Amino acid sequence: MLAAMTPPPRRNAAEQARLDAELIKLAEQHIRFNQVLGLKMITARPPTLRFEMRPELVGHHLYGRLHGGVISATLDAMGGVALMWAISEKHAEESTMQVMHRYSRLGTIDLRVDYLRPGLGKHFTASAEVVRLGGRVGSTQMRLVNDEDTLIATAAAAYVVS
Repeated sequence: MLAAMTPPPRRNAAEQARLDAELIKLAEQHIRFNQVLGLKMITARPPTLRFEMRPELVGHHLYGRLHGGVISATLDAMGGVALMWAISEKHAEESTMQVMHRYSRLGTIDLRVDYLRPGLGKHFTASAEVVRLGGRVGSTQMRLVNDEDTLIATAAAAYVVS
């Protein structure tokens, strides 16, 4: 007869707070391009990123629309951030250092963006859902809305996670 397997102990509240702070620092500061975009974490669980419209992000000078590359990069970053949180939950028994080490292997495999409306707005918010987190590959679906909650773009991506 097999003994019932007990799950490993979850990290304590202090360690979870340390990990959350490190994940936010990674997303906002250590990934330098996210700083260029001005991405800020507005909620951690579920993770949500926001950025303000600025002249440097304009792609169409006559209409002041957000550049498509900014949209794509933001949705890619959002997918990666969502996977980081999912990985931290999958390995809830690991310390901050152990989980942060796992992120060194995270990278985009494939990204598909659907541009649905012109990128007009005062600020933009990105959200994501982890569709699958396997041992080697994770899949996400992302959304970008403007300050009026108008859907600007959606994306789907696959990431290497190991």
